[in-house]
Amino acid sequence: MATTKAAEKAQAKAEYNAFLAVCPSRQLLDRISDKWVVLILCALGGESAGVAGPVGASPAPKAMRFSELARLLAGVSQKMLTQTLRALERDGLLTRTVTPTVPVTVTYELTDLGLSLHHLTRELRCWAQTHMDHVLANRDKHDAQTS
Repeated sequence: MATTKAAEKAQAKAEYNAFLAVCPSRQLLDRISDKWVVLILCALGGESAGVAGPVGASPAPKAMRFSELARLLAGVSQKMLTQTLRALERDGLLTRTVTPTVPVTVTYELTDLGLSLHHLTRELRCWAQTHMDHVLANRDKHDAQTS
């Protein structure tokens, strides 16, 4: 029976090949490559105002209200934030908790699955912030050569 389970696992793994046009994992890659998804995951992962802690240190994940996320994510529209949060909830990356208060309190928090993805997106965001000067210099150099 163990061999059957291993064979099933290997077959399932082979079916999810993002290089194939029909692979459903492409939809997931499309979702998680969105800038708002990366920033939401980083925010819920405990990174206040986009400031990462010391190298190797992981911030503590925290629940946040919609308004907190909206304030933190400069430039996100209410509609885009709502759509992105709903999509992340549907994918099981975060939970939405409604507390019956006056007014109603709604908080969002990473699931274990979302937290595992947060670790990757945090590195991506840190890489972008660290290397932006190099990228801008390369863009300027390229643009000067092609003009």
